[in-house]
Amino acid sequence: MTRRTERISSLIRQEISELLREQVNDPRLRSFISITRVFTSVDLTHTRVYFSIFGEEISKEEVLEGFAAASGFLRRQLASRLRLKHMPELSFHLDESIEKGARVLKLIDELASEETGEESGG
Repeated sequence: MTRRTERISSLIRQEISELLREQVNDPRLRSFISITRVFTSVDLTHTRVYFSIFGEEISKEEVLEGFAAASGFLRRQLASRLRLKHMPELSFHLDESIEKGARVLKLIDELASEETGEESGG
């Protein structure tokens, strides 16, 4: 990734986060959603937006549908805010790295508690 695409990705991440907080009215996108990573292609035609959901009150599929419905609005808002010659197409993807990390930490804790249980029992 070039310095320019990194800067554009960072700006897109900030702006989408702000738009979700302040202007998006879709109830599927009103839960606690965090934009975790944004990758923009070198030719600035495509942007992949990764998000994570905190809490289980809404399904991942519903949030993906909400992003699909709001992508045109988000793209128009980004185009007016960022003033790029061509606004990249947005695609939204669920980032499961936080969930995977939490699962790994839980397994480590379970192993550590088993080891301390064996040491004190043996």
